[in-house]
Amino acid sequence: MERQNRPILKIEKTRLESVLNMVSLLVFCGMLMYLFLKWASLPNLIPIHFDSAGNPDGWGNKGVIWLLPLLGAVLWISLTILETFPHLYNYMRLTKENVKVQYKNSRLLVNVLKNEILLIVAYLIWDSVQLASGNEAGLGVWDVTVFSIIVFGSIGFFLIRSYRLS
Repeated sequence: MERQNRPILKIEKTRLESVLNMVSLLVFCGMLMYLFLKWASLPNLIPIHFDSAGNPDGWGNKGVIWLLPLLGAVLWISLTILETFPHLYNYMRLTKENVKVQYKNSRLLVNVLKNEILLIVAYLIWDSVQLASGNEAGLGVWDVTVFSIIVFGSIGFFLIRSYRLS
């Protein structure tokens, strides 16, 4: 089905989408509260960049840490808006018969990704505060590996699911 011929359907959010949004927002708000409560005890210089082993190799003003929640919020809001336009996404084998189920599947993919990203940002905030406070932490190879598996695993799952639904 050509992009210009795709129907624009009004599909209600599923319970799963609502729960994912609520959980990730609660965790994110919790991390903002945590950052706010720890703010006064953070040193003026905090690690802002890490090498491949997770060791800090760049330092900056502690105000830079607020870029993480800002980035998380901008991405979450942008992907929430994108979620409402599943007819604009690319699809393999989209037909009149499977359009609704494909829209739901792709919308759920965007929902899962945006919430995974927000949870990863929350973890990065926590990890940055821990490291700046002198606790042993740091973004290591395993963290990046786990984040990659989570994100690319979700993409793979939904692409396979889309193929099976077509």
